[in-house]
Amino acid sequence: MSHYSDLISQLLWHLPVNLTDIAQTITDPHVLDQIQKAWSHFIQTGQVWALLIGLFIGYIIRNLTSYG
Repeated sequence: MSHYSDLISQLLWHLPVNLTDIAQTITDPHVLDQIQKAWSHFIQTGQVWALLIGLFIGYIIRNLTSYG
């Protein structure tokens, strides 16, 4: 098992330094503000009604097509 861990550590040791560019760069760290803006947009555009109507219709269809 140590042979595999040695191989992996050798591979990781030789990775280029700029590999960290793959990581996401956070430009706006205010996550709660983003959630609040997304929620208000969800409400203002009426998508909440589409969600509720879809859930209701799906519930009705499930009950009509289920046996027992």
